[in-house]
Amino acid sequence: MNAHNDDSVDASWADLRCAMPVARQWAYFDHAAVAPLPEPARAAMVAWADDMAVNGDTGWNGWEARLEDVRAAGARLLGADAAEIALVRNTTEGITLVAEGFPWRDGDNVVTLADEFPSNQYPWMNLASRGVACRRVEAVEGRVDLAAIERACDARTRIIAISWVNYAHGWRNDLDALVDLAHGRRALLFVDAIQGLGVFPLDVRRTPIDFLAADGHKWLLGPEGAGLFYLRREHLGLLRPIGVGWNSVRHGRDYSRIELAVKDSAARYEGGSYNMAGFAGLASSMELLGRYRLEDLSARVLAVTDDACERLARIGATISSHRETLRASGIVAFDLPGRNLLSVKKQLLTRHVVISFRGGRLRISPHAYSNEEDLERLIAGLEAVT
Repeated sequence: MNAHNDDSVDASWADLRCAMPVARQWAYFDHAAVAPLPEPARAAMVAWADDMAVNGDTGWNGWEARLEDVRAAGARLLGADAAEIALVRNTTEGITLVAEGFPWRDGDNVVTLADEFPSNQYPWMNLASRGVACRRVEAVEGRVDLAAIERACDARTRIIAISWVNYAHGWRNDLDALVDLAHGRRALLFVDAIQGLGVFPLDVRRTPIDFLAADGHKWLLGPEGAGLFYLRREHLGLLRPIGVGWNSVRHGRDYSRIELAVKDSAARYEGGSYNMAGFAGLASSMELLGRYRLEDLSARVLAVTDDACERLARIGATISSHRETLRASGIVAFDLPGRNLLSVKKQLLTRHVVISFRGGRLRISPHAYSNEEDLERLIAGLEAVT
């Protein structure tokens, strides 16, 4: 790859690749949709299933310890405290915790983008019956205009909700600028982080976002149904807990004591039982990625996607993603003029090359273990299919 000439660095990516069984037969460019499981995550989930089948719930304390491993890993990933992390099933659940738990008043509004993933639009739109307007700012080809967002805000704007990385075009937002914009307007910032968390650094102490949610099944290489929710500790009393259950209270194991004394941490939002198998897998995936510095992971992903853009351009592809250093991500959207893009995507599968079709364009999203062989198979496939 263009930006990686050091043998030791390349060797470390080869180690990561060895942990990805998918790489044995697939050139996998679809991490922005659903990532394949690393071997450690697969083994952890199978081990949980075997334990449950043979021993029932006698190993519950051990499973619970893995939940706390995920919470701690999530806190390290964000520079947060473990008490600011809740374990959720998916990004939508995290968004809903904010949308339904915030103390809205009739006439309030939330500002988001018109090209956000549906999960970061519908929960806000669903507040209309409570007198809350959802203002959807247009974005051109994924490019975010901060001035347009600011113009959409007024004295009744309570939350700006935006993705760290746009799912269709890959535009990576300047979260520092968005924090300044939101807080300057006396609003709070919610970040859908699913397309960046795991490969791009974010320190919530330096970049004081207010809320964040991300499922683990994309760049964190986890299974579906296991994700993270973050809220700044000072907002703990702001969001009304929803989905309250036995696990929401401080005395959760004492089922005979009925007292609504919710936990003094983000765990108050966890409600009931966990996806134990999913979090066992996510813990292992996060431990695998934790062997690498986030700065190295992001540099690797950007190097692979830069290389992909150069190769795609040489075969006549039109790149629609913005590749400026601070806006580029692991997502590259492109067109092949005159080609049936859906047919191209389907035909590539027969050549064991996996890509996506989003927003009227083809989309690739390689991870740090993707290599030159994968790129060669991608380009060869695109040239061969009709």
